Amino acid sequence: MQGLSHPPAAPGRVQACESTCGRPPPGYGHPPRGCYDPPMDAPYSSPLAEGLAEDLLERFLRYVRVDTQSARDRSQSPSTPGQLDLSRMLVGELREIGLHDASLDEHGYVYATLPATVDGDAPVIGLIAHVDTSPDAPGGGVEPIVHRGYDGATVQLPRGATVLDPADMPVLGAKAGHDVVTSSGDTLLGADDKAGVAEIMAAVAHLAAHPERPRPTLRIAFTPDEEVGEGATLFDVERFGAACAYTLDGSQPGELQDETFTGVQVTITIDGVDVHTGWAAGRLVNAARLAARVLAALPADTLTPETTSEREGFVHPFEVRASAGRAVVRMNVRDFEDDLLEQHVALVRRTAEEVVGVEPRARLAFEVQPQYPNMRRHLEGFPDVVARAERALRAEGIEPVRIPIRGGTDGSVLSARGLPTPNLFTGGHEYHSVREWASLQDMASAAAVIVHLAEAWARP
Repeated sequence: MQGLSHPPAAPGRVQACESTCGRPPPGYGHPPRGCYDPPMDAPYSSPLAEGLAEDLLERFLRYVRVDTQSARDRSQSPSTPGQLDLSRMLVGELREIGLHDASLDEHGYVYATLPATVDGDAPVIGLIAHVDTSPDAPGGGVEPIVHRGYDGATVQLPRGATVLDPADMPVLGAKAGHDVVTSSGDTLLGADDKAGVAEIMAAVAHLAAHPERPRPTLRIAFTPDEEVGEGATLFDVERFGAACAYTLDGSQPGELQDETFTGVQVTITIDGVDVHTGWAAGRLVNAARLAARVLAALPADTLTPETTSEREGFVHPFEVRASAGRAVVRMNVRDFEDDLLEQHVALVRRTAEEVVGVEPRARLAFEVQPQYPNMRRHLEGFPDVVARAERALRAEGIEPVRIPIRGGTDGSVLSARGLPTPNLFTGGHEYHSVREWASLQDMASAAAVIVHLAEAWARP
């Protein structure tokens, strides 16, 4: 790949239009009016961000093409071999940058060190992103499209009848003039969290090439299986050796997050009595119907992701595998307050017991698996970790946005394990869907913030 141009498409596939609008070529959803002059290019947040953008985009487009989708029913780490493909690529690139200790451990974690350029007692600081992508949408065969100087209008992607409409995505509409990256419409993009990976790589490459910039020792880690709640499970905190760390796994510029949901996964297993339908009268106990009744009995107008916001928790059934003989229902249960989380779990348990209990021949198993804690309580004792990040954001001309995450990150578990790890933005949006997109200008801002973060920790 040369510069920022889109590489040749595979036969029968799609590549980005290299006109000013960056849309796919005619025949792939190009509006009848054709290309027209977009608004003036959006300015970068700083000359530093602009200088990082070319390398950042080149890396990002390379990384998203690697299929790293994780699997929920994992029996090994990482759960899928594609994650190792990207991790090996990153080890090679880190060594090319000059981080000669870069390595891939037996569990699929990448670790590397960028030595300090300052003397004294500056602490070791960590930078972390995850290589896997969500199993919630197709993740193989990603073909990124760069929409140069996005015009603020509706974007019709060439595959899957996927439309990005600013009327439904006001954040997208606000990015007129930005260079927006999408998939071709039939897969997710992978900005969650390959935007974070690319931003760390571009910032570290810049720092390695500019030893005149003050920095403490930086430890880099790329983790597997974050999307299935296992990203920090086998993370070697002692080997990492950092006083604190930052995940790059947020969204809008300025986001600095030190509070997350506490998350658990509830699994309901219902065993019925399966009988040939010809002799089923009075004998069949249909587990699939019982599971449907459990779901129907849960609140539909409250306590769901689609009806809650801000600090409200929810119960989210995300997978149902059912036959007449057995049904397994998996749910994510979330809240910022542990007592409320316990109430949500109790509601699900009570509902399942009441529904299944009507049929004495059915059997119910109820399992609660902790996924991640609210990082807030583990970060409250380390105010300087957040304060330095605020300093770095303001150095890039970005005002910090302190909002809790309606989800979790590797930093949730790592903070609980003694490594204070708040979360920073990446510039990606509409995660876990084929509508996922990212702004190059915002990604470049995130990379620049990493450089400022290093400087913030190098000085008293």
